[in-house]
Amino acid sequence: MMFKRVLIAEDHEMTSISVRKTLDELGIAQTEYTYYCDDAYLQIKKSVGSEQPFDLLITDLSFEEDHRKQVLSGGVALISAVKAIQPHIKILVFSAENKGAVIDLLFKDLGINAYVRKARNDAKDLKLGIEAISKNKTYLSANLKPIIKQKNAYEFSAFDITIISQLSQGTLQKDIPIYLQQNNIKPSGLSSVEKRLNLMKEVLEFTKNEQLVAYCKDFGII
Repeated sequence: MMFKRVLIAEDHEMTSISVRKTLDELGIAQTEYTYYCDDAYLQIKKSVGSEQPFDLLITDLSFEEDHRKQVLSGGVALISAVKAIQPHIKILVFSAENKGAVIDLLFKDLGINAYVRKARNDAKDLKLGIEAISKNKTYLSANLKPIIKQKNAYEFSAFDITIISQLSQGTLQKDIPIYLQQNNIKPSGLSSVEKRLNLMKEVLEFTKNEQLVAYCKDFGII
């Protein structure tokens, strides 16, 4: 059965208009939209328990900061918060993000139903995604399938998590060995710390430690 009430969380106006046009072509008349994650969460929370709650959320992952301070900083935080209050809502992520590990975790850890990449022919792709999940199937853009196959989510070891946790607490990379030695954690050399960080960043396609820390916070790894 096709969706009755859809909420779009997208901070770019032209993209939002395009998504609404696609929904209209599919015969979905009740569509609402917002440019902010906090507003999207509040709208869904308000609809829970009503006669007609939202049955589909379409959201981007990245939202630009502006004058309005947000509690929910992006799509990952929004999906997690929404799932907590409406576990069975269908979720389609519509994003330019193409990192295999990130997309893999969205399906495995957050239970999204579809991932459509913003790219050429994405309007057609979006239709296919919506139609698939309306039939209780999952959907992934065809051009992303090889990426997911080649690169499953990185398996974080206890040592990895310790290193990232120290970085998140403000410890400088060169000072992490001191913490490891004080807590009898081996290996404790700087070269070992650097090797693990470089491996994680290479696999997850990050260039900075800050990106790695943010990623781990978003997905509850630390």
